[in-house]
Amino acid sequence: MISKMRMIGLMLISALLAAQTTPPLPVEAPDKPLISVRTEHVVAPVTVQDKDGSIVNGLEPGRFHLYDNNKAQDIRVDVAFQPMSMVIAIQASDRVDAVLGQIRKVGSLIEPLVIGEQGEASVIAFDSRIRELQTFTNDATKIKEAIAKIHAGSTSSRMIDAVDRGVFLLRNRDPQRRRVVLLISERQDMASEGRLREALIDAQLANVTIYCVDISRVVTNLTAKAQPPRPDPLPPAAHGPIGGYPETPTSRANITGLGSRIEFVPMMVQVFKGVKGAFIESPPEAFAKATGGTQFSFVKQRGLEDAIQAISQEIHSQYMVSYAPNNRDEGGWHEIRVQVDEPGLTVRTRPGYWLAAGQAK
Repeated sequence: MISKMRMIGLMLISALLAAQTTPPLPVEAPDKPLISVRTEHVVAPVTVQDKDGSIVNGLEPGRFHLYDNNKAQDIRVDVAFQPMSMVIAIQASDRVDAVLGQIRKVGSLIEPLVIGEQGEASVIAFDSRIRELQTFTNDATKIKEAIAKIHAGSTSSRMIDAVDRGVFLLRNRDPQRRRVVLLISERQDMASEGRLREALIDAQLANVTIYCVDISRVVTNLTAKAQPPRPDPLPPAAHGPIGGYPETPTSRANITGLGSRIEFVPMMVQVFKGVKGAFIESPPEAFAKATGGTQFSFVKQRGLEDAIQAISQEIHSQYMVSYAPNNRDEGGWHEIRVQVDEPGLTVRTRPGYWLAAGQAK
């Protein structure tokens, strides 16, 4: 009996020793590595227009002045077009199946109108998955073929996750290149795991400009397959005014349409602060306005082509103003304001960027 107990004890000791010497199972690396980003260098693409809305070229760099939180900055103004890295993110859910035929035809416009000879592009499609159909390339044929083979998938549309993935891809490109996301999608996000706030901060810190071409809901509502009604995941308060702002006859339009720059900045500050109840119905509009891009909408093929051409004209006509902020110790929202020493001109750029307390060093 004692011998039997002794044998059991030896077996338990051997098992414990084996457990201690067995190497731990490998941990799967996350899809998106955790990266700490500090704002060392800010790029502000500037579009200048005359009173008729025409783009103004040929301004001397010395005519530009930039203020960060009302503090004058030592800036550099590049008037020559910089090579561009672009991520083309296209919605591929079943709701847009009837529109994908039009989208597949624009691949031939991307290289000559937007990217140029020295540019490069990557193509991703998104529904419930984020699929990278083409890694960065300057081969126009590969870009065209990647867009042409996009087909409709599930009912989900992880737009915010797709934009954040595009920003992540651009973050690893040469910092001397323009960084642009071209988003072609509906205005609503469905099933993203990430939040708009984090995606906006990532885009701003990586100096990414986002241009949005909205797929008209008039078309998708008429052509999409009928789906059972979905419960609203948001409480009624989430559809009300943003915290601290009273309800007015125009506040609903301001929340869903984001309004002018004066109205937009306070709302974005509320989003960055994570204020409970801060809700933006149209993430593409927030992406475009927060990064200095523009937003278009289309119903027919001609409208889509016109939007691509307008984006191309703006990108190739912008002045690239860059600077190292002399007030990086200030956490929170940093408002960017650009002035040009030329009367009668309108200047548009990114409204600013958010610098969290841990990054303000």
